[in-house]
Amino acid sequence: MKSKLANIFATYFGLGLSKYAPGTMGSLGTLPLAFILMYFGGFWALLIAALIIFPFGVMATDVVIKETEITDPSKVVIDETVGQLLTFTLVAYFAPEMLLNAETFWYYLIGFALFRFFDIKKMGPVRYFDSKVLNAYGVMLDDVFAGIFAAVVLWGIFCLQINL
Repeated sequence: MKSKLANIFATYFGLGLSKYAPGTMGSLGTLPLAFILMYFGGFWALLIAALIIFPFGVMATDVVIKETEITDPSKVVIDETVGQLLTFTLVAYFAPEMLLNAETFWYYLIGFALFRFFDIKKMGPVRYFDSKVLNAYGVMLDDVFAGIFAAVVLWGIFCLQINL
């Protein structure tokens, strides 16, 4: 992968170049993508997009790591894109209407907050991949697990809400 293209992709079209909280900017920037994918393809679009972005994210991140000689460059936020998309998969599968309704847009905001929480707190496998796997796979996989954790909690919130 060429350096310029890798940097554009790894920074999620420049969002990772933000001076303030690039990971948060990458996650926020993924919300419109998640909504568009939900609107046009639902659960499968979210999942397939995450599965397609992941290997390209690994390749792009690997290029940036080699260029910067930093094992987890802060400008790389494509990992947040994958994790943030995964955050919405359980609700998208079991209750897609909750991600297609303007009145329930708060699910996106809660999903965003949950993903950022798990990404920042780095518990369990998130911590392992962040601190022990010091390559592009580690960069990507810590956010995959943060997204899975956030998906489970978001689904739990949905289940509690419909039972109240």
